[in-house]
Amino acid sequence: MALTLSNKAKAVKPSSTLAITAKAKELKAKGIDVVGFGAGEPDFNTPDNINNAAIQAIRDGFTKYTPASGIMELKEAISQKFKTFNHLNYTPEQIVISNGGKHSLINVFSAILNPGDEVMIPAPYWLSYPEMVKLQDGIPVAVTTKKENGYKVTVEELEAAFTDKTKALVLNSPCNPTGMLYTKGELEAIAAFVVEKDIYVVADEMYEYLTYDDAEHISIGSLNDEIYARTITVSGVSKSYAMTGWRIGYTGSSLEIAKLMSSVQSHSASNPNSIAQKATVEAINGPQETIQYMKERFDERRKYMVERIAKMPYISCVEPKGAFYVFIDVSEAVAMKYKGEVVGSSAKLADIMINDFNVALIPCEDFGIENHIRLSYAISLENIEKGLDRLEAFLNSLEV
Repeated sequence: MALTLSNKAKAVKPSSTLAITAKAKELKAKGIDVVGFGAGEPDFNTPDNINNAAIQAIRDGFTKYTPASGIMELKEAISQKFKTFNHLNYTPEQIVISNGGKHSLINVFSAILNPGDEVMIPAPYWLSYPEMVKLQDGIPVAVTTKKENGYKVTVEELEAAFTDKTKALVLNSPCNPTGMLYTKGELEAIAAFVVEKDIYVVADEMYEYLTYDDAEHISIGSLNDEIYARTITVSGVSKSYAMTGWRIGYTGSSLEIAKLMSSVQSHSASNPNSIAQKATVEAINGPQETIQYMKERFDERRKYMVERIAKMPYISCVEPKGAFYVFIDVSEAVAMKYKGEVVGSSAKLADIMINDFNVALIPCEDFGIENHIRLSYAISLENIEKGLDRLEAFLNSLEV
């Protein structure tokens, strides 16, 4: 009998985001001046008070195993943060701390899915959602949204995608890749649908602190008791605190689901990193001024990018209200010719930009929607300006 490998693992798509980023790093290593718009992490250093808390943890010998679902000190800090910021009442026992937001989501799908269960995922979506669902034997169901609705899903679109196998809805607000934020009214309509259909909502709120123009982040689980009971809230410290490499994510859920996730995690990862947990206590409980500073810089870059893109030919965007991405419609551009050949797709556009213009940007076919690209403004304003100059030069070179 010939040895075989997992069909499930072989079906997982490699990340196009990481592939573009790797290509950009390869060119930079050769001394080429590449502007990378692919960044999914802040370009700021982790604040000193957080770093110092980690150093102190090491000096104190806090380098051993912790409880599988995290230390009580951090759970209490997160519980308080949920109360004050999210208006969610999760006790420490309802919180599971994991090795990053991805790990938290894997835990969630492990706890709620059985083989064949369907999960509705509004498109465009973060490209990892469908793969995570498939790895836990679920079936991802893309629900395509409309540009005129700000790429936000409507109840009508959810109704059309719902079946008797639907188990959950993934709701990402602020959204990667669009940067869009759901309003209270929009969330209330979705919450009513979720309660009526008696399904779960997996609320990915990783970018919750990064909102602009007085836009308010609202946690769907905070709206009423019925939606609270059906919501698993997912967040972490990677984006807001410039702690991507520290790998700390967390969930708030019913006690039953929390126990299941803790059990799964105990066998898959033992526990979250001990030192990073101590650092996260300081991140949440400590001074927040540096967080506000980073947010203000992101906002400056956001406004600059949106203003520049609005003046460019053949592309357009809806102004993002959160996160640090601009989602750009390139439908008109890909229908044009570059060096005598039709561009044809956002993937080909991205290929041209990296090879001919030394700009790395993310094509969004793997995000569930064609003819769009994602640009991150988690890079310096200087690099944003340089990169947009190059993008504009490409667009100006296009022919009918």
